[in-house]
Amino acid sequence: MDKKQAKKMFKGIWYFIWEDNSIWSWLINVVLAFILIKFIVYPGLGLLLVTSHPIVAVVSGSMEHNANFDDWWEENSEWYLDRGIERSEFSQFSMKNGFNKGDIMILTGKKTEDIQMGDVIVFRSSRPDPIIHRVVNKWQNNSNYFFQTKGDNNKESIKNSIIDETKISQGRIIGKAAIKIPFLGYIKIWFIEILKIIGIIK
Repeated sequence: MDKKQAKKMFKGIWYFIWEDNSIWSWLINVVLAFILIKFIVYPGLGLLLVTSHPIVAVVSGSMEHNANFDDWWEENSEWYLDRGIERSEFSQFSMKNGFNKGDIMILTGKKTEDIQMGDVIVFRSSRPDPIIHRVVNKWQNNSNYFFQTKGDNNKESIKNSIIDETKISQGRIIGKAAIKIPFLGYIKIWFIEILKIIGIIK
């Protein structure tokens, strides 16, 4: 193939991908976007933000408040007051009004010794999806840090055979939530639901 033929072929491919309006061109664009995000953008953000999961979608309502802060606190304050967390302290916490299913969270890597009460963190459990909840207790045993978290919309911290958020070791911490982008995560949630419906995943 000479230079002229190569140039013609390249122009044809370029036109097909970026200018053609056919369904095949659209599908190729979707595949290219997936590859770009999965293998370039996502790892690049991970390096920049120092975490293996720079972006996570919120897939449950465990952090939803469904009310303004005053009303939410009035309904939920007993659990926190029993553990020495006053209203004035909670009102200074990061994302004090919680967040919703479908939100996207941008994470940053953070040294576990710098994670504070009230921070929203993401951690691994025995289930496939990581958990994103608020730190309600922190302690140190020798040189190791441990955390307890709780979903703002949950009655208690979860403790069962799959999830135990009453004693989270520092090795299970993925990162700290830094920025919330409302509802963009529904793209992932709907995509996963479609894959479940057609039987690709369980």
